Amino acid sequence: MVRELSHFIGGKHVTGTSGVFGDVYDPNTGQVQARVPLADRADTLTAIADAERAQPEWADWNPQRRARVLARFLQLVEPERESLARLLSAEHGKTIADAHGDLQRGLEVVEFATGIPHLLKGEFTDNAGSGIDVHSLRQPLGVVAGITPFNFPAMIPLWKIAPAIACGNAFVLKPSERDPSVPLRLAELFLEAGLPPGVLNVVHGGKESVDTLLEDPRVQALGFVGSTAIAEYVYTTATANGKRAQCFGGAKNHLIVMPDADLDQVVEALIGAGYGSAGERCMAISVAVPVGAETADALVDKLVARIATLRVGPSHDPEADFGPLVGRDALDRVRGYLDIGVAEGAKLLLDGRDLRVPGHEDGYFVGASLFDNVTPSMRVYREEIFGPVLSVVRAASYEDALGLASGHEYGNGVAIFTRDGDTARDFSRRVNTGMVGINVPIPVPVAYHTFGGWKRSGFGDLNQHGPDSIRFYTRTKTVTSRWPSTARESANFDIPTMD
Repeated sequence: MVRELSHFIGGKHVTGTSGVFGDVYDPNTGQVQARVPLADRADTLTAIADAERAQPEWADWNPQRRARVLARFLQLVEPERESLARLLSAEHGKTIADAHGDLQRGLEVVEFATGIPHLLKGEFTDNAGSGIDVHSLRQPLGVVAGITPFNFPAMIPLWKIAPAIACGNAFVLKPSERDPSVPLRLAELFLEAGLPPGVLNVVHGGKESVDTLLEDPRVQALGFVGSTAIAEYVYTTATANGKRAQCFGGAKNHLIVMPDADLDQVVEALIGAGYGSAGERCMAISVAVPVGAETADALVDKLVARIATLRVGPSHDPEADFGPLVGRDALDRVRGYLDIGVAEGAKLLLDGRDLRVPGHEDGYFVGASLFDNVTPSMRVYREEIFGPVLSVVRAASYEDALGLASGHEYGNGVAIFTRDGDTARDFSRRVNTGMVGINVPIPVPVAYHTFGGWKRSGFGDLNQHGPDSIRFYTRTKTVTSRWPSTARESANFDIPTMD
């Protein structure tokens, strides 16, 4: 049975007026499992107008009261963790265990945002001048929006929604139309937790909906996560229209393997970080950089043996290490990159192009694949594949390895495995990326630090979650106050000073 989905505007499920629908596929079978309405300009304007109507009253709630709504939301989610994880898995294709992680990392940002009474505190200077005090206020922007990707349908919407509404803004979310059911359910739970109708609206759609959010002057700020080309488009269009924007794009995350590293630990790290969620993570490790020929040969031998043990299966299979890709286009893209790598002269040690999962022959499955002897000039090195493909780029020295990670156009995340503290410290200080792991393969910061890449992995000055999110979703007002006596004073035409 094909489910019928909806937008969520003004606290209600609505089909909208566009009359256009998209199909939501089951990646395990290739069959349509739901239909989702795709918003046009009119539908999106309705969501913006409803957010604008609801925002002033919500902003007037004191921070403690807003925090209690977030705390209540966390309570309501708890008994639904399993159902949410299964729903997420069924639409995205990641395993149920991985879906639980997707949800958990989002909830951790909600937990952070419950501290909003403290996070919104301004600054105060007593007697900055004779009889003059100065203090600052952090105030909400108004209506803000988020455009979020398919690969984390719980985590990234929560990363954006929670800080934004905690600060007193109203939020319009446009999630991926590939797996929209979890964002819809989360919006329902926020309403049940006491969030006033209209403070959080969810609209599905494509470029027309996105452009409406980018161009409408009522939307004060916008966050995006997706491919670099679209991230750059969203950023330049939003800023040209006078909006704040934080936009995160593609990645090519390296893991540097020093000769002193424990190779068994490295292999397990690479397996999880490279092939987890079928490689559909912006923080996935897609490039292994062993330093020295001896290290490289030993690492490749261990990788080949370990990868051969991986189990690919339907997302609901508890024994599967990873499941299918999200769609037919993703499957074709990954297979195409494997063809490109072979044509460019990389050595394909493990080939997942022809994998078939019994009983799921029409699913979007590709096996774990491994390239050796990849060079920086190859497209499989330069471009983001976003699939279960690991490339080995051999480096002659530590400086060569550092140069690879620093010189790539993407600067999202990087990791180094070593037992030497001097090397690790030097690497973390010099490497030109936004997030660094030392013996940690996926260096996603905890919720009270900030997440964001450099170079063409990130556009904008402020990152996601942590203190940066509070700065992004508020503006600072500075008040200089004086309470003079009733005695008449003469006009002073000099610029004010605090002497």
